[in-house]
Amino acid sequence: MNVGIDQSWKKELETEFEKEYFKELISFVKEEYTEHKCFPPGSDIFAAFDHSKFEDTKVVILGQDPYHGLGQANGLCFSVKDGIAFPPSLINIFKEIDSDLDKPLPNTGNLERWANQGVLLLNATLTVRAHQAGSHQNKGWEKFTDKVIRLISDRKENVVFLLWGGYAKKKAKLIDASKHLILTSGHPSPLSANRGYWFGNKHFSKTNEYLIKNGKESIEW
Repeated sequence: MNVGIDQSWKKELETEFEKEYFKELISFVKEEYTEHKCFPPGSDIFAAFDHSKFEDTKVVILGQDPYHGLGQANGLCFSVKDGIAFPPSLINIFKEIDSDLDKPLPNTGNLERWANQGVLLLNATLTVRAHQAGSHQNKGWEKFTDKVIRLISDRKENVVFLLWGGYAKKKAKLIDASKHLILTSGHPSPLSANRGYWFGNKHFSKTNEYLIKNGKESIEW
């Protein structure tokens, strides 16, 4: 099931794929996809790793679970397929970008355009059963994605990690803050955003300022 993982990631993660927990995880996922409706489509499970090569990754945004509604998830956190209505969290992300960078809401919620610029849109859990949030948690995905975060932290420099909400913030302990930028805020979900924990964080301009300062191209958000 290494469908869609770019060769650069396969090279970095090949020892992880051989571990027993990962083999058990893939067996579980295959069974779930056989017996239940699950998201994202099988070919998109590793989409985050296909669009953003390891050597090109300069920003990491961490989500928790894929969207569990019909036709939403496309393997990139917070992203939806073309033509799908924007979920509330994504609307608030776009509102903050508009406020921060004066960019109006786009026509599509498909964030492949970010991923293709080196933004790793990583969910902690890469699969979910339809209409059952969290249904594939604690099956091994988190162990795998924690390894990915550590790998980026250890092997790269000057990467921006955007950690939104309590769950994502816990991942800060996996990251070497002496050589990377960690930006944290409340989650863009309405519950958090409407309490004042999201809007005004200016994470998108801060990310670009840091990238430019460190000789990297900014992100066209």
